[in-house]
Amino acid sequence: MNFLSQFRAIPNLLTLLRLFIIPFLVIEILDARYRGAFALFVLAGVSDGFDGLVARWFSQHTRLGQYLDPIADKLLLSTLFVVLTHMGLVPRYVTVLVFSRDVGILLIATLLFATGTLRDFRPSLLGKLNTLAQIVGLTVVLVDRIAPSVDVGLLKLALLRAIAVLAPLSAAQYAWIVLRRVSTPEPGEKA
Repeated sequence: MNFLSQFRAIPNLLTLLRLFIIPFLVIEILDARYRGAFALFVLAGVSDGFDGLVARWFSQHTRLGQYLDPIADKLLLSTLFVVLTHMGLVPRYVTVLVFSRDVGILLIATLLFATGTLRDFRPSLLGKLNTLAQIVGLTVVLVDRIAPSVDVGLLKLALLRAIAVLAPLSAAQYAWIVLRRVSTPEPGEKA
């Protein structure tokens, strides 16, 4: 499938929708319209889950989607952390750790891709746990704004602390895995 036709694949259109939602989500949060922000966040989450299902159902796996989907996910989450920190809803240290992890991983991936040493590039178990904690944590932060009668203070604090621990741990695990894969020759290669 040529590059331009990959944009017309339904999963990639759903991923582009997720990217399109981000600025409107930011506007809703900056204007303290947390119900709208929550609705857009849920819509982004549904589109993320649905694009993978559609790719499997219709066999529309594309090279563009392999890169675009994780970029959209990271951009959505990182943007939310920055904006919610700006609004005083997420501590700075959490956002710095999340952002540093994502920038570090992006730099490593770019370097490996540019040098042609990029091999199997799947997220680690701690990486998946970190992403789950981020999604649940951001959801709880938004729920705290739209339903203040629901006491989620302790849960929010626990999730934000878990994210602060998981972000550097998952980055370290990711770096270790990449280092091992790069230093281990592929089957059939000479050492």
